[in-house]
Formats: sequence, C-alpha cells, structure tokens
Amino acid sequence: MQTKLTLRLEDQLIEQTKSYAARAGKSVSQIVAEYFKLLTSQKVKSNSPSTPITQSLRGLLRESKLGEKDYKKYLEGKHL
Repeated sequence: MQTKLTLRLEDQLIEQTKSYAARAGKSVSQIVAEYFKLLTSQKVKSNSPSTPITQSLRGLLRESKLGEKDYKKYLEGKHL
C-alpha cells in the first residue's frame, strides 16, 4: 500500500532534487523512497550511515600506491 507524504523543504533543495531525479531517470518519490530504505536497512544501522555516493567511492584507492604517510604529507602541505 502506498500513502502520500508531504514534505516541507527549501525551494532551492526541491529544484536541485527535481534536476537530480531527471538526470537519474527517476521520480522524486523514487529517490526519497530509496533513501529512506537505505536509512532503515539493517546494514546501515551503524554509527555512521553511508549515502549512495559514499558507498560508490569506497575502495577506489584500494589498489593505489598511496598510503597513510602520503595523506598526512598532503594534509600538512595544505594546512601548514
């Protein structure tokens, strides 16, 4: 059974969401439903839930030659 839900959001966020939905070939309702399912799924009930974007980025650097020292060096150069 489906039920109608009304959300109050900033105009700009609504427009951005509609644009994203159009590019993804989905309705805003589908996107909201997918996100709610993600938030309430068993595997996400940890202290730091991941968004679909975060999940898509996981493991990208796994095979790179960069290590923790490289990251620390980058941060030092950026912030010092």
